[in-house]
Amino acid sequence: MGGRAYYFQGDSLLFRGEGEFSLEMMEMPLERAGEFPFSDVFTVPALGGGENGGISCVFVPPEAPLPPGWRTVTVRQALSLMPDYAADCGCPAARMVRAYHVAQWRRESLFCGSCGAKNTDSADEVARQCPACGRMEYPRITPAVITLIVNDEGKALLAHNKKFVGGMYSLIAGFAEAGESLEAAVAREIREEVGIEVGDIRYALSQPWPFPHSLMMGFTARHLSGDIRADGVEIEDARWFGKDDLPRLPGPGSVSRDLINRWLDGDL
Repeated sequence: MGGRAYYFQGDSLLFRGEGEFSLEMMEMPLERAGEFPFSDVFTVPALGGGENGGISCVFVPPEAPLPPGWRTVTVRQALSLMPDYAADCGCPAARMVRAYHVAQWRRESLFCGSCGAKNTDSADEVARQCPACGRMEYPRITPAVITLIVNDEGKALLAHNKKFVGGMYSLIAGFAEAGESLEAAVAREIREEVGIEVGDIRYALSQPWPFPHSLMMGFTARHLSGDIRADGVEIEDARWFGKDDLPRLPGPGSVSRDLINRWLDGDL
């Protein structure tokens, strides 16, 4: 086996090398797949095709011990090193996220959800097909919304989620429900988590996000009414912040930071 591949285990990227993780370590020689028995080795077509080529992947079972010299870094940490991660389907970050998304889905789609038979790979597309009942299954994409809310004083609402590291604040986010528009999801999540009403909801940008299979869609909105009340379930604290008194913010490489940066630059 020649070429290079992304190696994943759970929510981590596997790599070899001395010192801190660097972008050059994202892909390892494909021939090393033999060091991981029972791993899923596959190639997924790159988006856009042509010069982007196929993406080779090795998905290592979660319980497998790592051979000497191998280390891990979470996929999210790896993305933080790529602040320009955007819609370019050929950029290294987008290729890595596509590989991770499909790798996770392959592990979750081993068996047919209708009859329980073991799925096989489709020969024509990125899909699984049941040999017993013919059911087709495609990679799952979960829509999520995240919103920069600004009040009449030009301040932005930032919130501290219980899962965040100490002192870090970000934007209100959540998953769209079945039968719900994205705009309705924006208003509902904000109402549920911080108790205010918003309007002038506008789409800004999107980004595949390894959660592990989310499509994060960024919006902006204006505060209409209500005082901030953190729900105490997900959100511990939420406040209005001016551009000169910001708390610790999310790292680069995320929709949340991109939206905040656009606000700081006066582009929103």
